[in-house]
Amino acid sequence: MNYDAEHALSAAREAAAAAADIIRHYWNRGVAVEWKADATPVTVADREAEQAIRAVLAQALPQAAIYGEEYGLEGARDGLLWLVDPLDGTKSFVRRTPFFSTQIALMDRGELVLGVSSAPVYGETMWARCGDGAWLDGERVQVARTDTMAQAALSIGNVRTLTADARWDALGVLIRDSNRIRGYGDFCHYHLLARGGLDLVIESDVNILDVAALAVIVREAGGVFTDLQGRAPTLETTSVLAGVPPIHAQALARLHHETAG
Repeated sequence: MNYDAEHALSAAREAAAAAADIIRHYWNRGVAVEWKADATPVTVADREAEQAIRAVLAQALPQAAIYGEEYGLEGARDGLLWLVDPLDGTKSFVRRTPFFSTQIALMDRGELVLGVSSAPVYGETMWARCGDGAWLDGERVQVARTDTMAQAALSIGNVRTLTADARWDALGVLIRDSNRIRGYGDFCHYHLLARGGLDLVIESDVNILDVAALAVIVREAGGVFTDLQGRAPTLETTSVLAGVPPIHAQALARLHHETAG
């Protein structure tokens, strides 16, 4: 579909900045917490941030549909589609922990083509679009050159479903064979991966809105971003295996071997 990718990325960054103003406002004053049907928290900051994002994106790219965490899908899924999580990490937000972010990505007929990841209180914004590299606050970033598991730094998050099958044992072996293990979670371990601070991220309970922008960023930084089966991210993606190419390949082979065994 015809559109100006640079203009779209500029709009996504503008939308993320508008959301950041709202999020910082409520971070400073505090908010009441409500609970959704799925037992996850939501606040006025989530809702107002998404409204601000939608206003910017709709004006900049009116031919694109928007799928957001708080207000659902507006338009069709099969053309240009914005994917928006206005405040990914609301649990952290309400507990006064700065590990939350705004995630905005654009999908073109099923392919993720650009993404912005803004963490206003943490103090980082990353962005990327296809073929133009990944950027942290205006400086280009790249993944590390780690090539052995013994040198690798791993980060895990949301691995509840992994405990139910054979991959849990495989994860244990990966941890034992790695250099160090962390659990940064949310946007943070993907930012670290993209800028060379980590080598592998594993998650098994995610929503595509949480990771779509991060998938583009990691990929454009030279990394590999798939689900735990090695498939490219789609609207149905619920797990992540992201890493430096050699480490991603080794981890995927081990997870598959353990499952097959």
